[in-house]
Amino acid sequence: MLDPGHLSGQITDDLDALISKLPERLAARLSLAPNLGDLLEVVMDLGRLPEARFMGSELLLSEEAITEEDIDFVVSRIGVFGDDNRAGIERTLHRISCLRNRMGKIVGLTCRVGRAVYGTTAIVRDVIEAGHSILLVGGPGVGKTTMLREMARVLADDLNKRVVIVDTSNEIGGDGDIPHPAIGRARRMQVRTPANQHAVMIEAVENHMPEVIVIDEIGTELEADASRTIAERGVQLVGTAHGRTLDNLIANPTLSDLIGGIQTVTLSDEEARRRGTQKSVLERKAPPTFDVVMEIIDWQRLNVHLNVAATVDAMLRGYPASPQLRYRDDQGEIRVETPGPRPRPVHALGRSTTVAREDWDRQAEVATWERDPLAFDRGQDAAGRALDSLQSRAGLKPLKVYAFGVSRNRLEQSVHDMHLPVTVVDSVDEADVVITLKNYYRRRTAALREAEEAHIPIYVLKANSIPQMENCLANLFELQNDPAGAAVKEAEDAVNQVLSGAAPVELTPQNAYLRRLQHQVAEQHSLLSRSKGREPNRRVKIFRPGSDLSGEW
Repeated sequence: MLDPGHLSGQITDDLDALISKLPERLAARLSLAPNLGDLLEVVMDLGRLPEARFMGSELLLSEEAITEEDIDFVVSRIGVFGDDNRAGIERTLHRISCLRNRMGKIVGLTCRVGRAVYGTTAIVRDVIEAGHSILLVGGPGVGKTTMLREMARVLADDLNKRVVIVDTSNEIGGDGDIPHPAIGRARRMQVRTPANQHAVMIEAVENHMPEVIVIDEIGTELEADASRTIAERGVQLVGTAHGRTLDNLIANPTLSDLIGGIQTVTLSDEEARRRGTQKSVLERKAPPTFDVVMEIIDWQRLNVHLNVAATVDAMLRGYPASPQLRYRDDQGEIRVETPGPRPRPVHALGRSTTVAREDWDRQAEVATWERDPLAFDRGQDAAGRALDSLQSRAGLKPLKVYAFGVSRNRLEQSVHDMHLPVTVVDSVDEADVVITLKNYYRRRTAALREAEEAHIPIYVLKANSIPQMENCLANLFELQNDPAGAAVKEAEDAVNQVLSGAAPVELTPQNAYLRRLQHQVAEQHSLLSRSKGREPNRRVKIFRPGSDLSGEW
């Protein structure tokens, strides 16, 4: 599947070019450093001692403070500073950033080492070759630009695609008019002013017919809009954005458009009751600009979200993100760990609910759960089905539950009757999960605030009854049914009803991917199906050929 042979690990850093631009006393001291290959940057601030920063350590380069002459020495030997206060060294990837005083005079320099690391894309080679638009996120210094540069080279040289790099501050292709060899045959468009990056992105598409556009540091609404325009023209995008995880993008109003945008949708009373949610829920409002998001953890490990649309939809419905983990082990072999079925949020006797959040930034994972009073009249009730499923499993993970405002005796009785590995604890500090009642949750008491601050999930019951507790516990342990499986099962049940002579059956709302699975189930049984309604309430209806459904769509 993945070829470790692609991972050469060759590093080109041109350190001599950077060291030669430093004052002689600093250059001499730095050249003697035993871990020179781990150098990150050299910091020179007026009136302070100069220091070299390495991975995990620092080194003073002189016992004398930096003078104006030292700063002028470096500035005179490098490129010109642009509007973003960044300069470089021609034909290298090093970046020099300056600090200025209120009069515009340079009073400090940060000389950051730029490295071309060949082979860093071996872990995700299959994703690149598939032609997906890819967004890289991660903290400062984890290697986003390094991997972006290598992706540009692989796309241009190995896959023979027409690649254009929109290079703000010359960080990808290096300083000077001739780009660094690390980008291979990819072409480079320089951006004079960072504020004009979005305009250069559009110009690249209109003037140079690229198959791939590579962009570093998408950070403004205009750049997000330009990215969407490019993607809609069928051009593959590869870029980086500010943020460490996909969660950060969802919570960032400026950049959320890159993953489809987030909007608040007000449901009707009937739909809110059917879903078991609040009337206002969060939904994705458009297809994502980027198909894949990669969260770079460090140089050799990253999380890969292979289907951004489905992942964002699931996260907004209360499911935790389940990315694919890719890394190199101690023997240098590439490993891919695919997550198991995504845990389900608490639901109302088989009806999925959305995580109820006061706002996007709430730290706690809060889920609401309400019992469907009609469920017990449907033959074998849903609680019994969940219990039968649970009793057929082995090796359930023990769970510690703190009952706040909920009858402890009733909860313990429910645990005993269901034979679950649950311990009811006496404090929030010991708990894995908190179960409370709606009126207590609304008061926002100290115990519940403490649980939120500790990121402990809080589950809110409507009533202090044993049936609700049993169904809540059943759903807490119902970890094997993923959304896709539930959607297919619902479609199969509907097909059986229609084949038995029942009227057309309308399914519950699902996202586009799950609706497609349901259409396939109907087609396999020679039945017809149609989608009706608007997002997020769009749903599938299954019926026999010849049924009179005119006027429904």
